[in-house]
Amino acid sequence: MTGYARSAAGYRSRVELIRLTPRLHLIHFPVGHAYLWHDPDGLTLIDAGLPGSAPLVEAAILQAGYQTADLRRVVLTHFHADHIGAAADIAGRGEIAVLAHQADAPFIRAEAAGPSPDLADWERPLYDQVTSQAPSQEAAEPPAPPRIDRELSDGDELGFGDGAVAVAVPGHTPGSIAIYLPRHRVLFAGDAAARTPDGTAICGVFNVDRAQAASSFRRLAALSVDVACFGHGEPIVHDATAALRAAAQRLPGRRPTDAHKRA
Repeated sequence: MTGYARSAAGYRSRVELIRLTPRLHLIHFPVGHAYLWHDPDGLTLIDAGLPGSAPLVEAAILQAGYQTADLRRVVLTHFHADHIGAAADIAGRGEIAVLAHQADAPFIRAEAAGPSPDLADWERPLYDQVTSQAPSQEAAEPPAPPRIDRELSDGDELGFGDGAVAVAVPGHTPGSIAIYLPRHRVLFAGDAAARTPDGTAICGVFNVDRAQAASSFRRLAALSVDVACFGHGEPIVHDATAALRAAAQRLPGRRPTDAHKRA
């Protein structure tokens, strides 16, 4: 997702924590999601929410029964503000590594402006609605960009989840990644995929390269996945492969509905 202001005045209102598996929690922000994975040696956070989300993440960690000092790394799926906004704040509170794909790294560090989405006609009203509802940054200083301790490439092992790997899924942004845990059959799709309010899995929207995004979605659909976690839309917790493959079959001429309205 894109278009959000890089601040979140009044955003620190609530967080909902949902246990998906014994080692996986969904952190449900007012806008979008992050995910918390537990290993015996510590926690991994997948994405970091909008600026101002660090207190919500800390509250979620404590609510899940862990300590904030247990957090070992933050993996960022792409450069949009609703995924990286609190990363610098979170990483600055301990010895926490930040990981992201090399192609999005300059945008995450604010060394360059990231590309804007190439919107299809049907996406424009939805995009306008989403951006109009975004938290305002009036009179607020933009947050410091996060550092990146490790730049990722396709297939890199990530050091958690019993063999988690980065899966390059360019299209939503140049350096979008998914994170795949083959041993656990868990997929973190970022915004390369989404889920509509009626439960339908779809290719993500607001992409910088729509054809590339579709190709990346098909790559995700070829994986063996039980649990699929999205940046927007509720996770699929059983036989996610079937839903992703059905969505891939619908890609030509698809017209998905608005997964982002409630995400």
